[in-house]
Amino acid sequence: MAAITLAALNAMDVPGFVAALDGIFEHSPWVAEAAATHRPYPTLAALHEGLMAAVEARPRGERIAFIAAHPDLAGKAARAGSIAAESVSEQAGLGLDRLSDAEFTRFEALNDAYRSRFGFPFVICVRRQTRDAVLAAFETRLANSPDEELAAALAEIGFITRLRLVERVEGPGAPPTTGRLSTHVLDTHKGGPAAGVKVELYEVGASGRARLAVRMTNADGRTGSPLLADAPLRIGTYELVFHLGPYFAARDLPLPERPFLDEVPVRFSIAEPEGHYHVPLVATPWSYSTYRGS
Repeated sequence: MAAITLAALNAMDVPGFVAALDGIFEHSPWVAEAAATHRPYPTLAALHEGLMAAVEARPRGERIAFIAAHPDLAGKAARAGSIAAESVSEQAGLGLDRLSDAEFTRFEALNDAYRSRFGFPFVICVRRQTRDAVLAAFETRLANSPDEELAAALAEIGFITRLRLVERVEGPGAPPTTGRLSTHVLDTHKGGPAAGVKVELYEVGASGRARLAVRMTNADGRTGSPLLADAPLRIGTYELVFHLGPYFAARDLPLPERPFLDEVPVRFSIAEPEGHYHVPLVATPWSYSTYRGS
């Protein structure tokens, strides 16, 4: 669906406003209908706040019914592709439409346990999660009280709809929806940036490591472009591998035949999908350190 401007959206009649936002809130056109009465919205963030306020204003039973309109995560309907197009795309982005039989069985058991406890499906913004993080959140949230979980589910719907909204509507004051991961390498032996260092980024999970990016540092010791950007950073565990051996060998230093440092792995976690994580390496041929920078 083509993007529409916030100004055009503010100027529409109510049926047009509701139609333009169709699918942002799962099977719930009443959300847009209620929010339409509070126009004009000066920013995209204000529009999203108005839409969520329409949900929060409903009685508890109606909020529960609203959550219940969402599909199970990696459930039978998702596997068959018979859920809303936006949900199909979001779950597929995490590979939840391609689970093994054993993985599908685990998700089904968690879905059943969750529905039995709370009476509505487990909702999480999968675009902000790794698969391991989804499973961890599933099990952690099963221990919540009903009130805590109602609030948690609505917060996740807020994240889901915020992402959908900024992709559908163009305008000023968008809420934060993207994060950034970057790095640089500083060679403190020579007192300057390290150019020509190969850097690999991996996602680390229960099923192994998946390489997400590979870069070479430039004359500033940086990778030119961020390792991850233009989307939420997925909550989870990651590893940067810095190939220092070839870099220091190219400097023609008096090093032993088997250098002390070759590949240097730095494993870290991401917990803020809309945050900026800068994970640099400060190194000599015999030592290294890292930190979360800015």
